[in-house]
Amino acid sequence: MKNYSSTPNRLQKSEEALFRNKCNLKVLYTLFLIFLFFSAKAATVDTIQVFSPSMNKNIKSCVIVPDSYKKNDKKFPVVYLLHGYSGNYGSWAKDFKELKSQADQYNFIVVGVDGNYSSWYFDSPIDPNFKYETYVIKELVPYIDKKYKTLANRENRAISGLSMGGHGALYLSFKHQDVFGAAGSMSGGVDFRPFPDNWDIKKRLGTITEFPENWDKNTVTNMLDLVKENNLKLIIDCGVDDFFMEVNRQLHAKMLTLKINHDYIERPGKHDLMYWENSLKFQLLFFNNFFKDNIKN
Repeated sequence: MKNYSSTPNRLQKSEEALFRNKCNLKVLYTLFLIFLFFSAKAATVDTIQVFSPSMNKNIKSCVIVPDSYKKNDKKFPVVYLLHGYSGNYGSWAKDFKELKSQADQYNFIVVGVDGNYSSWYFDSPIDPNFKYETYVIKELVPYIDKKYKTLANRENRAISGLSMGGHGALYLSFKHQDVFGAAGSMSGGVDFRPFPDNWDIKKRLGTITEFPENWDKNTVTNMLDLVKENNLKLIIDCGVDDFFMEVNRQLHAKMLTLKINHDYIERPGKHDLMYWENSLKFQLLFFNNFFKDNIKN
């Protein structure tokens, strides 16, 4: 005896399969549109080389420009970021996964600076091959302002860094307040004198026993006399389990005594990427507010 119900069942299953395929296609199409939307709106990363006459060599930097940069002729604020000991200019684009979207979010240019393996971002008084203060201030910043659409003034220029770069950012901003209007330090080695045998500092300054004046003169905690009339917007933070925690607390205490305005934050964390990724979010927001305040004023 024939089963006449099998044909409708097959038709029903065929229709259900067709419906599922249509739904799947709609989902795929929606995902494709989402992909196009986000891929079309993304900051781009340039790797550039800037010739340094002071050191007679080309030095690379990464420059992250927001998506909006391509779409109009307006000019943009710039944030300079300094890597730590043993890092390089590419660490920012490679390791900080959210940095491109943050550049898009805030609409500013980000420059990842190369400070060599252990420059500490000053001009070495004993090694003429290490003139990274001169490089950043007199060579890199003017190059960026010439090549990119920047708002080329201190009110629209900020600098920060991590570890060695945290020291470097404060060092350069303290000495060159005509160049930078805001600065930050993340886990910064803000007083390296307690660490006389670490991170090749003695290769840049000489040993602390032979050249104590070099160490005293070039460590950030001894340069607070340069920060007058609260001319800089400053943000400093460090993880409570960081080996630089104590020197950051001492710097903070000195700044309070001298009535130097600054944001100071201690957070759970160590001297590692997890801490810095979180820290950078707060620092970029701080710089964005600084840039916005200057527009209002």
